[in-house]
Amino acid sequence: MKKKSTRPGPQMDLFREMIVDNFAGGGGASTGIELATGRPVDIAINHDPDAILMHKTNHPYTKHYQASVWDIDPVQVCGGQKVGLAWFSPDCKHFSKAKGGKPRDKNIRGLAWIVLRWAGKVRPRVIILENVEEFQTWGPVRKGKPVKKLAGTTFERWKEQLAALGYVIEHRELRACDYGAPTIRKRFFLIARCDCRSIVWPEPTHGEPESEAVNSGKLQPWRSAAEIIDWSIPCPSIFDTKQEIKKKYGVQAVRPLADNTM
Repeated sequence: MKKKSTRPGPQMDLFREMIVDNFAGGGGASTGIELATGRPVDIAINHDPDAILMHKTNHPYTKHYQASVWDIDPVQVCGGQKVGLAWFSPDCKHFSKAKGGKPRDKNIRGLAWIVLRWAGKVRPRVIILENVEEFQTWGPVRKGKPVKKLAGTTFERWKEQLAALGYVIEHRELRACDYGAPTIRKRFFLIARCDCRSIVWPEPTHGEPESEAVNSGKLQPWRSAAEIIDWSIPCPSIFDTKQEIKKKYGVQAVRPLADNTM
């Protein structure tokens, strides 16, 4: 068994290893990866033509595949080149509590199995999966409803199979506001490595404004949405009527808004 390296060094061989963005949407994850590595993502995959068009617009140097992730052969698209990072953001709607009591689609909930296909076929050195925190409750679905007593069993089996392929796995729930983004929403992140190197998580840079860490100067205060909004852009009030908005701004608006929105 190889000993873990503790020596500092580059996380990727930028000239020999590929970066693949599965379930690529408009390109947000690819943008983050590009900022971190200093180079474009090599491959982006999504079945939706609008998503691929937006991704092409934002990332013109990436090779795009408009197809189901299941229709892509990792060996073929990588052409024998090693994969340094494979990113996965499977559809989260059928895990999220925001879906309420609506039926769950077990096929969409099972999209994360594609990770094992990539791990088995091209063995990416690093695999990162991002999803809602409820992803950890992944289990069987019967008649459109998750089986409560079996919650999390599929997730654990999925991790066991990934580990059996030689990956060391860690996962956490992180909040973007702790890293300088103006949102308190939590997200689930899983990192798996097969290169005998340690998994290193980012240290928070921001914190709750009244916390001791912020008051002592160890962390910066959370950013607010007000900081990133361009207030010079005219915006109709949620309380204005359709007629008032048309008169003030010359645009059509949906009014009245739904009660839940208000």
